[in-house]
Amino acid sequence: MQRCCSGSGRAHTQAPSPATATATATTAATTAPGQRRAAEASWAGREGAPRAGGRAGSGSPPRATSTCPSHHPSFTPGPSQPPAGLSPRWAEPPLLCSPSLPRTPTMGTPTRRKAHLLLLVAVVLVSSPARSSPRGSPTTFGPVFEDQPLGLLFPEESTEEKVTLACRARASPPATYRWKMNGTEMKLAPGSRHQLVGGNLVILNPSKAQDAGVYQCLASNPVGTVVSREAVLRFGFLQEFSKEERDPVKTHEGWGVMLPCNPPAHYPGLSYRWLLNEFPNFIPTDGRHFVSQTTGNLYIARTNASDLGNYSCLATSHMDFSTKSVFSKFAQLNLAAEDTRLFAPSIKARFPAETYALVGQQVTLECFAFGNPVPQIKWRKVDGSLSPQWATAEPTLQIPSISFEDEGTYECEAENSKGRDTVQGRIIVQAQPEWLKVISDMEADIGSNLRWGCAAAGKPRPTVRWLRNGEPLTSQSRVEVLAGDLRFSKLSLEDSGMYQCVAENKHGTIYASAELAVQALAPDFRLNPVKRLIPAARGGEIAIPCQPRAAPKAVVLWSKGTEILVNSSRVTVTPDGTLIIRNISRSDEGKYTCFAENFMGKANSTGILSVRDATKITLAPSSADINLGDSLTLQCHASHDPTMDLTFIWTLDDFPIDFDKPGGHYRRASTKETVGDLTILNAQLRHGGKYTCMAQTVVDSASKEATVLVRGPPGPPGGVVVRNIGDTTVQLSWSRGFDNHSPIAKYTLQARTPPAGKWKQVRTNPANIEGNAETAQVLGLTPWMDYEFRVVASNILGTGEPSGPSSKIRTKEAAPSVAPSGLSGGGGAPGELILNWTPVPREYQNGDGFGYLLSFRRQGRAGWQTARVPGADAQHFVYSNDSVRPYTPFEVKIRSYNRRGDGPESLTALVYSAEEEPRVAPTKVWAKGVSSSEMNVTWEPVQQDMNGILLGYEIRYWKAGDKEAAADRVRTAGLDTSARVTGLHPDTKYHVTIRAYNRAGTGPTSPSANATTMKPPPQRPPDNISWTFSSSTLSIKWDPVVPFRNESAVTGYKMLYQNDLHPTPTLHLTSRNWIDIAVPEDIGHALVQIRTTGPGGDGIPAEVHIVRNGGTSMMVENSAVSPAPHPSAILSLPVVMLLLVGYLGL
Repeated sequence: MQRCCSGSGRAHTQAPSPATATATATTAATTAPGQRRAAEASWAGREGAPRAGGRAGSGSPPRATSTCPSHHPSFTPGPSQPPAGLSPRWAEPPLLCSPSLPRTPTMGTPTRRKAHLLLLVAVVLVSSPARSSPRGSPTTFGPVFEDQPLGLLFPEESTEEKVTLACRARASPPATYRWKMNGTEMKLAPGSRHQLVGGNLVILNPSKAQDAGVYQCLASNPVGTVVSREAVLRFGFLQEFSKEERDPVKTHEGWGVMLPCNPPAHYPGLSYRWLLNEFPNFIPTDGRHFVSQTTGNLYIARTNASDLGNYSCLATSHMDFSTKSVFSKFAQLNLAAEDTRLFAPSIKARFPAETYALVGQQVTLECFAFGNPVPQIKWRKVDGSLSPQWATAEPTLQIPSISFEDEGTYECEAENSKGRDTVQGRIIVQAQPEWLKVISDMEADIGSNLRWGCAAAGKPRPTVRWLRNGEPLTSQSRVEVLAGDLRFSKLSLEDSGMYQCVAENKHGTIYASAELAVQALAPDFRLNPVKRLIPAARGGEIAIPCQPRAAPKAVVLWSKGTEILVNSSRVTVTPDGTLIIRNISRSDEGKYTCFAENFMGKANSTGILSVRDATKITLAPSSADINLGDSLTLQCHASHDPTMDLTFIWTLDDFPIDFDKPGGHYRRASTKETVGDLTILNAQLRHGGKYTCMAQTVVDSASKEATVLVRGPPGPPGGVVVRNIGDTTVQLSWSRGFDNHSPIAKYTLQARTPPAGKWKQVRTNPANIEGNAETAQVLGLTPWMDYEFRVVASNILGTGEPSGPSSKIRTKEAAPSVAPSGLSGGGGAPGELILNWTPVPREYQNGDGFGYLLSFRRQGRAGWQTARVPGADAQHFVYSNDSVRPYTPFEVKIRSYNRRGDGPESLTALVYSAEEEPRVAPTKVWAKGVSSSEMNVTWEPVQQDMNGILLGYEIRYWKAGDKEAAADRVRTAGLDTSARVTGLHPDTKYHVTIRAYNRAGTGPTSPSANATTMKPPPQRPPDNISWTFSSSTLSIKWDPVVPFRNESAVTGYKMLYQNDLHPTPTLHLTSRNWIDIAVPEDIGHALVQIRTTGPGGDGIPAEVHIVRNGGTSMMVENSAVSPAPHPSAILSLPVVMLLLVGYLGL
């Protein structure tokens, strides 16, 4: 071991020799991808060591330094002499620092052993790339693809001048790239048509003859090489149709016909459409026409005259970044004389006998037939059911994303009234390879064995092969390749590199890549030293791990002080190097050192064992028995070593209790360090069980248990079974649920009618079901009804959760037990008796074959007539017979029936047969115009007759000169003999007739009467309105309104008055053009409307707003121009006017 410059103390890492310093640093750094390397870490902090951001493993040795490395903080000075009994190889001769390269310490072994070690380290230097340190420097790893080439379809006629195949890999150091075409490495010389841009391959001016093929990218760095997936570059094309004229096609109208497309040479496949006569008049896709997307041919199932014309096939090619369409020459379709015969279907467009498809692809089967009538197409799967979303009557069956479940035989059936034709074919589903198990980056110790595996699924079954650094890997002396298994024995550094597992079948190839890093490391404790201070409890047990980083695995020895430890009843060193000491006492305190060695070197690490007082439970929790909802505190006190912190941990049935859960039931009852009492609030059934209190320090723990029993209502019964099903009873059985520590007192049975019925308690035999029962009879059920049952248990603490529902059952049928309701009737045509009733609901039908039995007779007769009306939903019956007199009373009864018998009969109802129209016309009709838009009409009433119940009268009126058929009609709501007709035209003569009506219609027409409406009132309102206030009188005057010759006379005026004290308006009449009205002295504002009145009615109003101002005012407002304000504004307006008067000083 190297001593520091001062010579005080020893270092605990193996220093490299001058000849192998760099090699040792490099070797120690050889680890798995993403890991840091130990040897480089040993140079960290030294002048000349690789730094973060720099390139590791450049091959140059560290510069010489005169500074000795400081001790790692996790190491303790070793003994100046090896412990008693330790191998002489652990001897540490003194070594002085010098400004030259570090010297190599002796290993305590012969010179020949040293030479072998130097040779091995030299091999490491040559064959292994350096990795970065674990302190943040860049790591070294092999290429990982981030972008791989994709297959490309390049149009031969494209104007693009280049094709780019992408390739990019993440690697450190960065990757370099090569490309293969058809398995041969390409020469990418500067200035050639093939350029390497980054990792991408750019092909300039691509041509099919030179560039069509399979391409692969290879990415390499010092770690190794990986090969990308294969990318196929294809060239697409679509030639023109032949320029030759197409022969006409001739057939009989009514026959089927096929027009061939004969597409030109092309790659890849095409889509097809057909034109009729001109673009863009495309043939529609319907049941009579079909365009095969396999051949391009046009099929017409049955021709008709509209099919005459010239047809052209349009073929379209869809490539990656272009689309091209070409048209064929037109072919003429001629139709001979129509053949009206009917023909059975004949399938002309058939799908293949075998169709191969890959999982996930869309599969389309075509089927189209000739025939007259046009056949209907149906699809089915012969050896299974057709998925509902594929069921179709179209000529194509499309399976959008096929799976192995869809494999099988499919049949197309074409059918019409003359017969059917079928065709069958099988879909065979295969699959590209997909990974079931892949390899991942691996680090392994030198000299160890390794088994790597991958597995892939596919159809046909994929074969598996292996690549190492891009080259095929076969079985060798230490390497065995067995399909998906790769096995190494005694790994060496040369086995490091990039490996790929390749699975392939005829449908594709997939790659899985991973890096293998073989490690050769001297023992190193820097990442995982022995713990500096190791506390342990007296009388307890301690396990001290010794886990240095080493490859191959290090041999481990332990010492206490200078004494080597060997296995005994109290001390054990496990195979992985862990030291276990049992029944610890104060005498076990001291320094413990772990020594680790492999052929790469040696190291040690020391920790100090400190013995503490044991933790003990001084007050253990006691078992308890509580009821649901109670609270309980479980006590737990403990003693411990005062130098350590004490923590209490509670578990319920070995699951830790979460005290921080929101809304939880657990609380800590004390904050004292030695008190860990647990309080359970509002205990639930789930809180019963075994509680464990554990008092714990960092060195030991002690625990005690207690059982808490929570009593509560019973749990749900189980296994509800229905037996002995009758029409109104069943036998129910169940199994007992948990009684939750309180005996079950009784059971309650419940039933519901699915799917939406509510649970209801049912009658049982026995009426009270005791807690030890497990069966009972249910009574009072409805026949022929679906039921589910459940059971609820109860005890002294309450009612528990119900059982799960039983399976659904249906009670047996029985004759109906309830008579139909709502029996009524009436109306209809002459000679009819109409009967109505309310249909019986499902729950009262009691059985299948439900219907109604009607009994009826004319009132006073002896015999009954019957009628049977099938169907539960029936709700009316019409008895028609010419002998049935109008409006004759019938006695009627109804009962229901089903296939088990007849039900009870209803009470007798009285129903009248259909009415007939009244037979007598009203007399003495008189009409007179009473205004410009109204007239009064009167007549003599009609006596009630035997045809029905008279409902009222219908008034018909029409203008003189019009036909009676254009008459307007209005009906009275009762038997009144007078009416006022409104909405008439002014100064117009009307003819009027009256008819009586009942439910059957209207009777004969009365003699007509005439009436003429008045002239209209004047269309001008009064104007020049003025008013004068005295103490209690308001005097208003206006100019008289003089009517025109076509207007009715003015006989007076109407004034509507409203003030702000009494919002209810009052009406005043006057025959003069002025009026005085009494008003309160405190009136401030009034609203007045004045209009004419006369024989023609009321005229247009004039409206004024009057404000008391102590004088005489005049205001003219024409309501025809200025409409009246909304009533809600009337009372607020005086306030505004008062403000205006005050502002103007009036």
